[in-house]
Amino acid sequence: MTINGRMKMQSFILKNFMGKDVTVYCGGILTFRGNVKACNDGVLTLEITNQRYSHISVSKIITIQPNENADDA
Repeated sequence: MTINGRMKMQSFILKNFMGKDVTVYCGGILTFRGNVKACNDGVLTLEITNQRYSHISVSKIITIQPNENADDA
C-alpha cells in the first residue's frame, strides 16, 4: 500500500469507525474484533477487551465493518 493509500485508509477509519465496535479481516484466519481507539502512523489500535489492545497494520487490512451485534452484547 502506498503512503497516500495508507493515509486515505486511516482517514476513512477515523471518520467512519472511531469509537465503534468493528470486525477487521486481514486474510486467512486473521479476524479481529474490538473498539477502534486510534489509527495513525499506519497502525489501527483496537481495544479487544477491557484495557487489552491489538495493533494492526493498516496495509494488511482487507475489510473492516461495524460489528452488527455490538448492541446485543
